[in-house]
Amino acid sequence: MNLKYSYWFFKSALPNHFCDKLIKYGNSKQEQIALTGDLKPEDKENLKEEELNDLKQKRDSNIVWLNERWLYRYIHHYVNVANFNSGWNFEWDFSENAQFTKYKLNQFYDWHCDSWEEPYNDDKNENLKGKIRKLSVTCSLSDPTDYEGGEFEFKFIKDKDGTTFNKVCYEIMPKGSIIVFPSFIYHRVRPVTKGNRYSLVMWNCGKPWK
Repeated sequence: MNLKYSYWFFKSALPNHFCDKLIKYGNSKQEQIALTGDLKPEDKENLKEEELNDLKQKRDSNIVWLNERWLYRYIHHYVNVANFNSGWNFEWDFSENAQFTKYKLNQFYDWHCDSWEEPYNDDKNENLKGKIRKLSVTCSLSDPTDYEGGEFEFKFIKDKDGTTFNKVCYEIMPKGSIIVFPSFIYHRVRPVTKGNRYSLVMWNCGKPWK
């Protein structure tokens, strides 16, 4: 898929008081170990030490799942604007639970993409069944002076032969900034070397590509 824009950003779109409220709210909830796409929430209780260590080689962060309607109402506006202005015009009609993420000292998330080829097949959620992730959203909740490291980085394909290059997304660093990007694009969060980095992540889903 040829894209004119690989991501769309909104600098400092979320007010400081909104970010602070969300950090306070997220920190008031019971956090859990973040998993990777091949693991289900119910798996975490049965992970062996070796499996847990393997997980932490790929991803080490703490998360809280949020399903508050006011969050979706606020963020969906930016998803729709980015989807239109970028020219992607992806069809989507459902958002998964939002993820409040805390990256503490030395925590990170290695290279990954948010989507996979097979659509969801969850009989417990008819709104999600048969759909795939199409548009990912990351919102920066922290002031960049509150932490060091933790850069959000994309991996793009440069040439037809598959040559890649990495690009740090500096546009998301200001507090309250938002980036929207196709869920199949690889990205990572580099290790935090000082302080705590807070973010909000959301995935917007639709029927598989035609």
